[in-house]
Amino acid sequence: MFNAMDLSDAVIVNSSRLKSVVWNDFDRVKKGDTCVAVCRHCKKKLSGSSTSGTSHLRNHLIRCQRRSSHGVSNHGASNHAIPQYYSGRGKKKEGSVALVAIDQEQKKDEGLSLVKYEPEQMKDDNVHLGNNNLDQRRSRYDLARMIILHGYPLAMVEHFGFRVFVKNLQPLFELVTCNTVEADCMEIYAKEKQKMFEMLDKLPGKISLSADVWTASGDSEYLCLTAHFIDEDWQLKKTTLNFIVIDPSQTEDMLSEVIMTCLMDWDIDRKLFSVTFDSGSSSDNVVCRIKDRLSQNRFLYLNGQLFDIRCATNVVNLMVEDALEALCDVTIKIRESIRYVKSSQSTQAKFNELALQVGIESQKSLCTDNPSRWDSTYSMLKDAFEYRDAFSHLHEYEPDYKMCPSDVEWERVNAIIGCLKLFVEVTNVFTKSKYLTANIYFPEICDIHLQLIEWCKNPDEFVCSLALKMRSKFDEYWDKCNLGLAVAAMLDPRFKMKLMEYYYPLLYGGSASELIDDVFECIKTLYNEHSLGSPLAASIDQSLAWQASGSSSSMSNSGRESRDRLLGFDKFLNETTQCQGSKSDLDKYLEEPLFPRNVDFNVLNWWKVHTPRYPILSMMARNILGIPMSKVTSESAFNTGRKMLDQDRGSLRPALVQALLCSQDWMRE
Repeated sequence: MFNAMDLSDAVIVNSSRLKSVVWNDFDRVKKGDTCVAVCRHCKKKLSGSSTSGTSHLRNHLIRCQRRSSHGVSNHGASNHAIPQYYSGRGKKKEGSVALVAIDQEQKKDEGLSLVKYEPEQMKDDNVHLGNNNLDQRRSRYDLARMIILHGYPLAMVEHFGFRVFVKNLQPLFELVTCNTVEADCMEIYAKEKQKMFEMLDKLPGKISLSADVWTASGDSEYLCLTAHFIDEDWQLKKTTLNFIVIDPSQTEDMLSEVIMTCLMDWDIDRKLFSVTFDSGSSSDNVVCRIKDRLSQNRFLYLNGQLFDIRCATNVVNLMVEDALEALCDVTIKIRESIRYVKSSQSTQAKFNELALQVGIESQKSLCTDNPSRWDSTYSMLKDAFEYRDAFSHLHEYEPDYKMCPSDVEWERVNAIIGCLKLFVEVTNVFTKSKYLTANIYFPEICDIHLQLIEWCKNPDEFVCSLALKMRSKFDEYWDKCNLGLAVAAMLDPRFKMKLMEYYYPLLYGGSASELIDDVFECIKTLYNEHSLGSPLAASIDQSLAWQASGSSSSMSNSGRESRDRLLGFDKFLNETTQCQGSKSDLDKYLEEPLFPRNVDFNVLNWWKVHTPRYPILSMMARNILGIPMSKVTSESAFNTGRKMLDQDRGSLRPALVQALLCSQDWMRE
């Protein structure tokens, strides 16, 4: 509009009153009631009104090609005048951050105008600011990656404070809308998914899957599928594959179909070794349907006996629920007793005095629990039990205190504390061990099994009935998982078959020997199945194929004949070594002495080093040790509820939720 204006009769306005440095490079002229700023370099006309501010003038000077080529303005202003505006006026104390200087005229006009840009400004991807380049596309993706990586709300890009911050930090960056950053996040997700697809395709071993159900606002549910595997460098890895919305009313058949679709989308159905679900009849039906589908294509080892795994931490939590439910009324009394003691300073002082009188030397401070974390409830019960005599005496002195547990109830508290103590220790092993491979679970689960047997023999009806209830859940878990637990323990060179030979007689008595033999037969079958798929076996098969084709080929094929000369020798060598009773990897491994047991032992490093010695057994170890016997993280191990999706993510459309959460996991890795 201003470029077409005729300024032949315009009057140049005295610019000495204008404070901004931009007027060193502009003439301010007035025609009628209109003020125009004319660039002294390229003669472009822009608004010169005091209500327009000076941001658009500074932006023009930064991009003015004639000004850049001249180096110095007509009036002697250095080409560094405008960049200097952004780095601050005047010298700052050394080491301090330079603040942006804002002239008085700009202060009046800025506000929302801070985040406005000239449309022409964004024509080029790269814009020069002094000696720096601004890559708009890269900056946009950096912003999207930041949002993905840290879980920031997408709407932050439209928040006023954020836009002002970016404007002052880098005026040339084109601010984006929520829709734009959403599209960028989806594009990043597509690229990261392709990388993950290629990585999974190149894995040297099998993949195990775990499934979790998350809840979100509005009672919606999401199914999170996670892949677990041991990579080529013998590192245990896990990565989120899908985070998909599910309908709680879906049947098991529909849910199993959803999972199979995800597996085929990733092209890992043929590479699946096991799946880990929580305990429950619905999980049984889903796993059974997936297992049947994969068995049709003979993808599963050992006829699928190792396919169905249940989360060890989950079964512990189920038994904890039984224990806390049995003590529910007493727990309420203890919680209220602690609140009563802390209700006033005088009551607290009286309680402390009574504790000293009855000889309680504990220095622990009583606190009520967080009911959403059962380890917190365990700590409350344990600490309160140490003060049981003080509570009893307080009951005698304080007529208003009526929530004191009886002696029988205190004994029940003591019994439950013993149960929970074991469960806390085992859960910490499952979730906080330095190396969370499948071999660590067998001794912990066997100890729980032995304790349940003892508790079921307890003469106290309360303890016995509770133990029977917990054992019914444990036995269901043990029936599905004991074989996988035992095989994983056998692949630990510190234990091999000896750990089984120690625990099984304690668990099964006279029938232990037969059960150990059954497990060993499964181990041999599993080893043989791995040997069929090994590179060693493939080379033998190829040699036999060459030999068969060579016997029927014509003698004129001299090239084929020369390559086949020693096939007869290969056959002779194979037959004679078998006659001499050659030992398999498995035989050699089991015959050698146990590796010394130490706390910081890394079983994957051991197998990495010993792969050349046990090439087939190491393939089996890679697949077995990568099974997620527990799928619960240390942060949520003691939680009593389901995982929750935060409100911001839960309000987004399902496809975007999956893109954000999966990409976040992949980028962190």
